Amino acid sequence: MADTVRTGAQAPAVDRFSLARLLRAREAGVFIALLVLCLFLSLATDSFLTSLNLLNVGRQVSLLGIMAVGMTFVLISGEVDLSVGSTYAMSGLATGMLIVLGWSLMPALAVGLAVGIAIGLINGVLSTYGRLPSLIATLGMLSVVRGAALLMTSGQPVTVNVRKGAVPEVFDTFTAMGQGYLFTVIPMQLVFFIIVALIAWIILSYTNFGFRIFAVGGSAKAARVSGISVNKVKICAFVLMGFLAALAGILSMAFLPSGQAGRTGLGLELDVIAATIVGGASLSGGEGTILGTILGVLIIGVMRNGLVLMGVSPFVQELMIGLVIIIAVGIDKWSSRKAS
Repeated sequence: MADTVRTGAQAPAVDRFSLARLLRAREAGVFIALLVLCLFLSLATDSFLTSLNLLNVGRQVSLLGIMAVGMTFVLISGEVDLSVGSTYAMSGLATGMLIVLGWSLMPALAVGLAVGIAIGLINGVLSTYGRLPSLIATLGMLSVVRGAALLMTSGQPVTVNVRKGAVPEVFDTFTAMGQGYLFTVIPMQLVFFIIVALIAWIILSYTNFGFRIFAVGGSAKAARVSGISVNKVKICAFVLMGFLAALAGILSMAFLPSGQAGRTGLGLELDVIAATIVGGASLSGGEGTILGTILGVLIIGVMRNGLVLMGVSPFVQELMIGLVIIIAVGIDKWSSRKAS
């Protein structure tokens, strides 16, 4: 009887502890902010809460989300990648050009993804063995890759269609990746995002690599003493980022299907970093979750969608996204300083 009473007395304390942890979680605050934003937009516009618009938001945030997942790994490792927009453009354009040349789908996709992996590998090597700050290394690669894409396309738009030389069956399958729907309802881009996010969550939460990337971002010196190869972990994070940026670029080309090296993905890195930081990833490294990133992506996507529905100027939209970045970084720094 005494044991029963003791157990009953302890249960509320455990519940209070769990509730306190939930309320302190960064994701909880982001989720509440997302709910408030959705509530405001549902009152301010008539079309926001329609199923068609919500699915459209899901499609719109998918490519951003795929890249933000990769950026989560990079930021947790204590680095940053500014070249994602250029990688996005280069990989998509390379894949499109090969399809126009009559290549089969799988080889063209493999080359496009390989381009992203190669760029990520170069970023990782420059930032580790090259001892360049990742901010500088990837900023340089942003221009290098964009310039290479302009040279590859001679500055001309790349349009993928049968008249340009694409094999009809290959063209149909390729465009279905970007324009198709699962069960005639769910956009394929959203399906890709869900799959990527799920795999990334498993890797980050349940694998040795996930443990090591948090250890490296938390304290590279301590991780090195523990026998973790810091450089290899960071390079893997950059390679993963390059792969996911390439995947997003290929899906974008499959959706339109057209692109131009000077415009495709221009400035996209800002949205990617903003979404990841809003979701709770720290610029100092060692912090971040896939759930938080998803919520951050949704906030950016819902905000953009709502501003369009409200007829707000695109220039004001860019201003507001910039303010979101400043506020998110400010909260990150303030929280880190308070914790220390």
